[in-house]
Amino acid sequence: MKKRFFIDTETALHRFASARWQFIHLFILLILVTSSCRKDFEEINKDPNGFNTASDGALFNAVISSLQSGWNEQLYVNISVLYKETQLTALPQVRWNNYTLGTEEIWTNYYTMLPNLRELEKRFQSLDTAAGEVKNMMAMEKILLAYKTFKVTDLFGDIPFSEAGYGFQDVNMLHPKFDSQEAIYKSLLNELEWAAENIDPTATTKDPFLTFKNFDNLFFGDVNKWQKFANSLRLRYAMRMVNKEPALSGAIIKDIFENQRPVFGLNEFGQLNNDPGECAALYPYQLSYRNESKGWSFNQSKDARMGTTIWHQLSNHDSTYGSGIFDPRAYYFFETNNNSEWIAYPNDPSTAAPDGGIPYEYHRDYNYSIKGADCLYSPVNYYLARDMDYQPDILITGAEVIFIRAEAFLLGIGVAKDPGMAGSAFLDGIQFSLNFWQYVMNNSHLPPGALFSANITVPTNLDFISVQNNVDFFTGGEDVQLREIYAQSWIDLFRQPQEAFALSRRTGMTPHEGAVSEVYRFPIPPSEVAYNELNWMDAVGAAGDNLNGKVWWMK
Repeated sequence: MKKRFFIDTETALHRFASARWQFIHLFILLILVTSSCRKDFEEINKDPNGFNTASDGALFNAVISSLQSGWNEQLYVNISVLYKETQLTALPQVRWNNYTLGTEEIWTNYYTMLPNLRELEKRFQSLDTAAGEVKNMMAMEKILLAYKTFKVTDLFGDIPFSEAGYGFQDVNMLHPKFDSQEAIYKSLLNELEWAAENIDPTATTKDPFLTFKNFDNLFFGDVNKWQKFANSLRLRYAMRMVNKEPALSGAIIKDIFENQRPVFGLNEFGQLNNDPGECAALYPYQLSYRNESKGWSFNQSKDARMGTTIWHQLSNHDSTYGSGIFDPRAYYFFETNNNSEWIAYPNDPSTAAPDGGIPYEYHRDYNYSIKGADCLYSPVNYYLARDMDYQPDILITGAEVIFIRAEAFLLGIGVAKDPGMAGSAFLDGIQFSLNFWQYVMNNSHLPPGALFSANITVPTNLDFISVQNNVDFFTGGEDVQLREIYAQSWIDLFRQPQEAFALSRRTGMTPHEGAVSEVYRFPIPPSEVAYNELNWMDAVGAAGDNLNGKVWWMK
């Protein structure tokens, strides 16, 4: 029977968020009160998470389960900070006060799971590493390690990595040094290349892989998708560092596109593969858990609204009847106010008062139309916020890959400049995005079971053609075309604000109104500063640990 993972209650998750330091402090205490003979240390070094008894698959499954966005991460980082900073939504009230609750959760999630990955690395070395089945397992572990590490370093900059996660194996590494983001990037890109090249789709019918794949709750043992995941991540992070390492970035992009390496969203001939399953995403209904944290985070934030920045990318005028809307994603991402009007909240600082109403209260499960008389601006679509079963946690989709392809051909990054290819990729990216979000929303349910279509009707004239006719790509010069590529990628990343934040920081050209944000990273969480102070001070140096400190790959 397939192993599943489940979301616990909010209380349990919060306890889990502090587990890393509790384990480490307990570990240190045991060392202090136990004699230093080798025999005793052998007992101490038994992993309190059960490494000595947990199977390889169980350790791997725990890491996959940790890919879910945390409760505090969603409220205090994504909604309260990054939605506002990227202008994917408008947030009338400043919400910076409690962001460390979110960053602590992200940090602890990573460093709690890192020992699992290190233990798997150690175990795999005792197997026949030349066997295709073992190489597949090694590749899957490397890909997960890369994904999780890239996420953390992109938010914080330099982090402990090369010595991190080994504390249960070597007490000398309980206080790991910080590695430069540059070194982390280059190391992980090498690992992803190894993973992509060594995955063997034919080596899946024998143990240990045959048993191991039963714990794969991301792709369910489909190594072809793992290979696509590896190459898609190589593209994402190669393009992310293009301003600092243009030659290396170009070489990776060239390898993937010229050799037609498997990636999401493209077939073996480099043409559009418009299957919405061409992505890495966690769908709760497939995995027997309910994503309660998402609805809770919007409910607690209360005032996330459609901003004028994204509204002007979805509608060509401000009619409150929605007659200017040309993009169906307006209906997928947002909805009308309590008076059935489309009204965007200003993203540029203004005198507009914070909005009211109750658009994210759970009574809407049964009384969908009641958003509260004071809900004067368009809120985020309630289905996106409330659906606990059919809304995915998105890691990467084919749309992002295809928009990277459009940028590469437009600017000649790793491939010859080809405006025609760039234009084709641009349109393919839009088509994939529209198809993906239509699939997600048409399958979306409220907890009582009401489908998206039961409460929202998307006009039939809104489709790929209406979007294509209203984007200004083919009539503009290279700068206009580049901005259009970034704009469409930014829209598609609506439920991935951390990736939209990275795109904004890398390019400085995503849609925005008013002054460009000067928030570039999050400070290292206080728990790490307290526990690993000397290494932290050595890493941040005289520059300090500031929100406006640029990460390595930025211009």
